[in-house]
Amino acid sequence: MAYQTPDRDSESGLPKQTRLYNPYKDLEAPMRNLYQLPTSPEYLFVEEAQRKRRSWGENLTFYTGCGYLAGAVGGAGLGLVEGVKSFESGDTTKLRINRVLNASGHAGRSWGNRLGVIGLMYAGIESGIQAVRDTDDVWNSVAAGLGTGAVYRAARGVRSAAVAGAVGGVVAGVVVTAKQALKRYVPI
Repeated sequence: MAYQTPDRDSESGLPKQTRLYNPYKDLEAPMRNLYQLPTSPEYLFVEEAQRKRRSWGENLTFYTGCGYLAGAVGGAGLGLVEGVKSFESGDTTKLRINRVLNASGHAGRSWGNRLGVIGLMYAGIESGIQAVRDTDDVWNSVAAGLGTGAVYRAARGVRSAAVAGAVGGVVAGVVVTAKQALKRYVPI
């Protein structure tokens, strides 16, 4: 019996978006078991498919990872400058390389951890605000930035928390507005 390629939906006559997968193609066996796999992402619930944004777990992973990576790279750059500034006149090449590597590693870890924690708090607060408000707009991001700055600096006092919250809210608002402007005015 020949296998028919399902390139048309029998009910509507429209082309289906599926691809054929043959797990036995590399075995050079005469088996012809083909599977229809969807080309679009699969979701457990219909509500997930209709949503146009990342889930809270994806947000948490994305913001934490991006924060840590940016902090580690930026901190390593700062550590490189500090390591070069700490050179002394009688240092050997090995000692200079060691100073640069130690300073870069220490500053990279420190800044990476700081920005990773800030990304983690931002993602958690933004997801919580979105769940409570049940909307997805700029104000969620601004409030999450405000809350993240305030919580991050809360141990240093009320004034420091208020300033950091204001800075966090403004930065989040500017980033979201710039992102929307890029989507609107820059063709990709």
